[in-house]
Amino acid sequence: MTVIASAPFLAAARGEQSTHTPVWFMRQAGRSLAEYRAVRGEGSILHAIKNPALAAEITVQPVRRYGVDAAVLFSDIVVPAHAIGFGIDVAPGTGPVATDPFRSAADLRRVRPFEPETDTPYVIETIRILATELRVPLLAFAGAPFTVASYLIEGRPSRTYEHTKALIHTDEVTWHELMDRLAGHSIASLRSQLDAGASSFQLFDSWAGALSRTDYERYAMPHSARVFAELAASHPHAAGIHFGVGCDHILESMYAAGPSVIGLDWRTRIADARTRLGPKTVVQGNLDPALVLAGWPVAEHGCDAVLADNAGHPGHIFNLGHGVQPNTDPGVLEQVVAYVHERTKR
Repeated sequence: MTVIASAPFLAAARGEQSTHTPVWFMRQAGRSLAEYRAVRGEGSILHAIKNPALAAEITVQPVRRYGVDAAVLFSDIVVPAHAIGFGIDVAPGTGPVATDPFRSAADLRRVRPFEPETDTPYVIETIRILATELRVPLLAFAGAPFTVASYLIEGRPSRTYEHTKALIHTDEVTWHELMDRLAGHSIASLRSQLDAGASSFQLFDSWAGALSRTDYERYAMPHSARVFAELAASHPHAAGIHFGVGCDHILESMYAAGPSVIGLDWRTRIADARTRLGPKTVVQGNLDPALVLAGWPVAEHGCDAVLADNAGHPGHIFNLGHGVQPNTDPGVLEQVVAYVHERTKR
């Protein structure tokens, strides 16, 4: 992969000045792109992920279309759990679904160690293909232990996390054992992706905001901190991004878990985050995805607000405050990238 250390994404992740503010989008691979729908096929996303040539093509499509400064691997946070045979799939239109959810210590037998070379050789092959094609950094990613656990326990996306919180508060020993195993999955998955050619990574703790700060620090944070610590030890030059939705109340704790970059959703101002976390904090975000849906004039105003909020700080990776929605107009995203590049040209 011909990616130099001064690539805008990598420079910003280190808090260094570059030629412009880098841009990428969460869920940028597909969903709203006609070319994605043309090649994706039917059924679970997990089937497409198992086809390295297809997964590589889908990863590259947004880079070609939008001119973003980083590619994010076309994959899913439940890939390790699926690969070890837990019994979880991604249902189109619903999300991760487990027909037999994790509910007690007896289910620990179903969460064996994850061995990427044996369990997901197709992911490694996808990254090797991308290493020969991409001219921008490739982002690896994994689900944080809490968010993956919530899918295994609830059996489907949830608004209340009732079964997850019940396990946390009724069987803490089993809870931490499950989290320890899932942290191991995240570490093994990310290491294999970085070893194969990815240069940075994002840990998605999408639903950590469902926890109070006290519960987050006791039941989730130590396991995410382990992921960042072990990756920092094995891949010290790989920037690690930490992202969750609705996490303003646990922002300090998420940052204390050890990422290089803190991802912000649209609810937290960049200036406020740096006031709370420190003036040198590198942030990612945080245009509200709904503003993109409203069309270019609204999106342009939103871009201006985000850039003004950042106030020229070199440690800024421009992104949405969550993922690209399926009904997004790709043309507006193209305009966002071009506009941010032009406005921040140095």
